[in-house]
Amino acid sequence: MTRKTIKLLTSFVILSLVLACPVARAASPETRINESIATLREMADEPDAKAMASLLQRAKGVAIFPSVVKAGIFLGGKYGEGLVIQRDPNTGSWYGPSFITMKGVSYGLQFGVQSTALVLVINNEQGMESFRGSQKFTLGGDIGIAAGPVGRQAGASTDVELKSAIYSYSISKGLFAGISLEGAIIETDDSVNELYWGRPMYPQRILDTNAIDARVRPLLEELDELMQKAG
Repeated sequence: MTRKTIKLLTSFVILSLVLACPVARAASPETRINESIATLREMADEPDAKAMASLLQRAKGVAIFPSVVKAGIFLGGKYGEGLVIQRDPNTGSWYGPSFITMKGVSYGLQFGVQSTALVLVINNEQGMESFRGSQKFTLGGDIGIAAGPVGRQAGASTDVELKSAIYSYSISKGLFAGISLEGAIIETDDSVNELYWGRPMYPQRILDTNAIDARVRPLLEELDELMQKAG
């Protein structure tokens, strides 16, 4: 299979997901926020919620993807829409949100459809800079990612020394055993950011802006409540 053929197949798989999946139809900012709240509530009921809450207490930020849809027959693709907010662990202040998408292609024996809710805990400045300074970047390539301690595996071994830039927690429903985030591309969703903020804005400026808007306040309250689980 030539490189050109692989590229065409890659584009076809991602386009098929975008057209076929309800999650991939440019959900409004308010919808993404509300679905992110629902995701956090579902995660809070999981046995590993305390471990995730502990990471969140010292996190530099968090990215939430309420539904990353993966589908494939031998060649697979994934697509999801989400948001990222920055946090100052010293003051507890939140900044943003910036709206983002995730997409990628996987190869090998695979068959089925899967929807996965993802919470990415951004552990250090390097991880946060990827969301602040890039229009797009690759997980596992441009920036390191590992499964969160005690969490379900997401294509990487748990980094017990907590040195990874990003830690992932996931809840999956479907036929696949799990979802690999290695090679997934996260990209700024400029059109939804403009819709939310009322004008074009770069991610760096968005993530330097205090999250005081009434639309995002319920999400921040949900995060603060989750962090209380850490004790």
